[in-house]
Amino acid sequence: MPTFRVAICAFLLFVAPLQAEPLMMSVKKTASCGCCQIWVDYLKAAGFKVKTDNMVMGQLMKFKLDHGIKPQHASCHTGRIASYTIEGHVPMREIERLLREKPNAIGLSVPGMPIGSPGMEVGSQRDAYDVLLIKKDGSSEVFAHYTAKE
Repeated sequence: MPTFRVAICAFLLFVAPLQAEPLMMSVKKTASCGCCQIWVDYLKAAGFKVKTDNMVMGQLMKFKLDHGIKPQHASCHTGRIASYTIEGHVPMREIERLLREKPNAIGLSVPGMPIGSPGMEVGSQRDAYDVLLIKKDGSSEVFAHYTAKE
């Protein structure tokens, strides 16, 4: 029985720190975008480590294209976490779901800048919007839907 206890203790010593390690996201944005910084702060408040890089618009657009974001999926900032691209004001719970489910996909997008999405809050108002799963072939499907609120 002592061998079993030692094995459990060793397992906990190595696994517990791995689970406590915050997730790291790299976010590319322009220096002048205030809602991008609010979204970054939202990620940090949820426990993510975030590294931001300010880019001029041409560099940012090239980065988006290089990481599978087509113009119809674009927003104001682009994140990378694990092997996924996160485009725009994607809610934390959808990022966590993506990382948990691990689909064979490019990543997630909230196209445009819908009012009420994380970083775009205006009181309690929210536009209806979709979080899209961007597939490897460039097509997309609804990953989550958020209804409008007045």
